[in-house]
Amino acid sequence: MPLRMAWTRRYGLLRRYLPRVYEDLGTTYSRSLHKWLLIAPLVGILTGLVVTAVALIVLKEVWPPVLNYYLHHPWMMVVGVTLAFLVTGLIMQYLTPDPDNHSTEEIIRSYHERHGAVEMRPLVPKLIAAITTVAFGGSAALEGPSIYGGGAIGSWLWAKLGRLRLEPRDRRTMLISGAAAGMAAVFRAPLTGLVFALEMPYKDDLAHEALLPSLIASVVSYVTLAAFLGAKPIFNFQSTVSFTGRDLIWCALLGVAIGLIAMTFSITFRRVRTFVVKWSIPHWVKLTLGGLLTGLCGLAFVRMFQGPLVPLGPNYEAVGIILNMRHAPLELATFGVLKLLATIFSLAFGGVSAMFVPLFLTGGAFGSAFAQAVVHSPSLELYAAVGMAAFIAAGYKTPLAAVVFVAEATGGHAFIIPTLIGAAVAYGVSGDASVSGDQRVHERTKAFGPTGVAVSELMQREVISVQASLNLHEFAQAVSEREHQTTFPVLEDHHVIGTIAASSLDEVPAEKRAETTVAELTERRFTSVAPDCDAMEALHLLLREKNQLVLLVVSNGGQLEGMITKADILKAWRAGGESENVLEPADEVM
Repeated sequence: MPLRMAWTRRYGLLRRYLPRVYEDLGTTYSRSLHKWLLIAPLVGILTGLVVTAVALIVLKEVWPPVLNYYLHHPWMMVVGVTLAFLVTGLIMQYLTPDPDNHSTEEIIRSYHERHGAVEMRPLVPKLIAAITTVAFGGSAALEGPSIYGGGAIGSWLWAKLGRLRLEPRDRRTMLISGAAAGMAAVFRAPLTGLVFALEMPYKDDLAHEALLPSLIASVVSYVTLAAFLGAKPIFNFQSTVSFTGRDLIWCALLGVAIGLIAMTFSITFRRVRTFVVKWSIPHWVKLTLGGLLTGLCGLAFVRMFQGPLVPLGPNYEAVGIILNMRHAPLELATFGVLKLLATIFSLAFGGVSAMFVPLFLTGGAFGSAFAQAVVHSPSLELYAAVGMAAFIAAGYKTPLAAVVFVAEATGGHAFIIPTLIGAAVAYGVSGDASVSGDQRVHERTKAFGPTGVAVSELMQREVISVQASLNLHEFAQAVSEREHQTTFPVLEDHHVIGTIAASSLDEVPAEKRAETTVAELTERRFTSVAPDCDAMEALHLLLREKNQLVLLVVSNGGQLEGMITKADILKAWRAGGESENVLEPADEVM
């Protein structure tokens, strides 16, 4: 009897306290972080394998013999890069839906505008185009295809792992995790991959939600690549040089100089990029011209300065040359200028990749030249490291990743404090100028109003669209009775390809309208959102550009669902009692 009473007492306590245990466990695991212990390693492994394949092709098989041939036959730089860019342009124009949508920019745009969805059909053509861009002399590196490939894999896995009951917001998290894994693998720097991917979408904030999965995916991807290519830092240089208080002052001044240069470069790059995208000639012609100009930059440098240094290709070997060999300040400055020009001609004209290494390398060249010509310091490695971090921080708006990358990829951990100073100063001096046209300012959206309302609840569903094949007479007739709609979506095979404004009719003489099609005047660079996009995010997109009048609402399959304007969002807010002056703070900060 006493035994039975003791058991009843125990059971009663269990019955009393077990719900509290469940409640505590439910609170502890409310964010379902444990699911990433399975998903993130899978993202890391697949991304690591893809990046390993691309790195082997470019860095082991193609670029070394191509570089050696260029050094012995300088004129072939012009021929080789031009032909390679011609091939790249043909691939992008005929094998991808939008030749201007690729690499890091596509991932950032997908994160902000498509809830992490990436179209998978052009994945292989875009990776091949990246190889032809970089491996034959384009002034770019492998972080572009690596970030894009990893992000695409993360987005694709979200769709395939439906049984795990993933939420829609998890797709953006997996997109960033894949991007982090790609960056970590290509530079053999897992912490850099993590920090860069979190900083990448915003100019002033982090994608906090992706922290844990990005960390796991970065480490796993790094280990996967290291199993094939080894774990040695890709730009290894060791230095026992210490720094003084005087050096820190000079590093801050170097940050000012690099910040101004980076700001000028970023603005120039975005201007040229916008012009080239709107240039009404075939994409492959643009890229061929870009290849010709890129090759001429390389030829001009080797004609002026004899040696192994060439401002073309992935340029991994150039990092060691600049860090471990002495060069005259004039040579280094010339190299930096021509490297930036070659990067504009390569990427602004449509080359498929990104410019992390070009900025890194240019900053190192300017930093070393600054040490010799201005500071007269023997510590060239110190100022080169600061210049590297400063240029990345200012150009990409990723100051933390810049410092971490210099430490991880070069082995120069002793320079963390000086690089932090240089990166912070350059970041501040360069303002909001960024080489990325799709980075956002995160915190400003929070002042606009409440969140939680989907665009599909506010959008206009009765939208007049036009076919790309119509001539302008037919277009005018089709939209003549639609006075309140001034911008029209353009469709081709039921898919949205751009927009056309009614005012475009004024640009074409009346006698030529019958022979001019809508497709010829279509603005193919348009901003779209998914139907489930938050209305606050949509408002931020509308305010980001002064001439952004409407947003198209497009499904993941490319079908038009509707469109939304500032007035639509304001109308909904006013109906809910919001202030009519809700836009005023946004206008001031934007």
